Amino acid sequence: MGRKSISRLAGFLGASAALSLALTGPVAAQDTVRVGIVSFLTGPAAVPFGIPGKNAAELIIDAINEGSLPAPYNSKGLGGATIEARYVDEAGSVANQVTEYRNLVQRDGVSAVVGYVSSGNCLAVAPVAEEMKTLTVLYDCGTPRIFEERDYTYVFRVTPTATMDSVGAARYVIDKKGQIPNFSGINQNYAWGQDSWRDFVLAMKTLAPNATIDRELFPKFLAGEYGAEITSLLTSQAEIIHTSFYGGDLESFVGQATGRGLFSRKTMVMSCGESAMFRLGNRMPDGTIIGARGPHGVLARESELNTWFQKAYTERYGTPPTYPSYHMAQSLLGLKAAWDKAAAAKGGKPTPEEVAKAFEGLEFDGPSTRIQMARAKGHQGISETAYGTFKFNKETNKPEVVDIVRYPADCVNPPDGVTSQEWLEGGMKGAKCD
Repeated sequence: MGRKSISRLAGFLGASAALSLALTGPVAAQDTVRVGIVSFLTGPAAVPFGIPGKNAAELIIDAINEGSLPAPYNSKGLGGATIEARYVDEAGSVANQVTEYRNLVQRDGVSAVVGYVSSGNCLAVAPVAEEMKTLTVLYDCGTPRIFEERDYTYVFRVTPTATMDSVGAARYVIDKKGQIPNFSGINQNYAWGQDSWRDFVLAMKTLAPNATIDRELFPKFLAGEYGAEITSLLTSQAEIIHTSFYGGDLESFVGQATGRGLFSRKTMVMSCGESAMFRLGNRMPDGTIIGARGPHGVLARESELNTWFQKAYTERYGTPPTYPSYHMAQSLLGLKAAWDKAAAAKGGKPTPEEVAKAFEGLEFDGPSTRIQMARAKGHQGISETAYGTFKFNKETNKPEVVDIVRYPADCVNPPDGVTSQEWLEGGMKGAKCD
């Protein structure tokens, strides 16, 4: 064979190889779905929320890819496609998160985003998700404003709003303490603390109409020092004190208040207390009313899925999963349930619009409870919630929550089409608590 013939053959083979790669490239790409995972990896919210959320994402994604989850999630991948995760730190400004979101979609080519602890970040990225037509599941932020202010096609949240947390806390207080004459509160002076207190007060006005507010305290976020507030609470006549503190603020407050004997005189109601109970251990005061932003962690119902999640998470990370882990887990399982449903209906890889349609109104089981996408035209999830009382078990040397009471989803969540504030101010009409 002459040199020209050899050259032509080499060129032909090279072109054929390039064509083969071009043809097989998209097929291989269809076997992978890139998913952005956004959570606080640094900063004050990382330890109580962000890292537990990321840990759960790693665990659940690995199990989905392996097909090792309990039924009905034991099929591999999203419609058979392997999940390739891109992790992003939520720390930084709201503007930075919007930029990072665009980067995930435009630069990294993700097909879906699951993330966000901060309500401010959720409110900022939701319109961008709609603009970019990207499936987005908000996993932890609690603000009810997301779907009260706008309808979305591509944005979902399987986790109920923070209104459920405050209503559940108020119902538990009345169930266990009766018609208390007054109550106090200490909450961080920004949207989360203010809204949590507002909802608790409005719920108490309906459930205990004769009760009055004795102390209403709003120290700044990350204050760290609560001497003046503890002094005020010590002189309060209130039997119970509500707080939505979390992270370093909660742990600092507990340490300082314990030293001054506050908890021997007052019962604390901690709507986020479960997130800190394993770190605090026996430093958490016995008798504290504990919430977990849903029936999560030690408040979770027994199930094969929950047993697997508790065991796998604890073995992998050396500590039990708390509610942010459950929020991430149920968000990813909701995405899988919707994606698998859409893929089965199509017989192949679904479009974002097809997954969104399958997600609307979906009902599925999370590790702790059943989720109903029954609000905001099928884009907002609701579930039951639970509260209990903290007790440190000296025999096992482990924290526990006892005397658990569960409240049905329609008992603690506003009806569809009614804003949280309207529902609370109207006396929680339509609540079904039987």
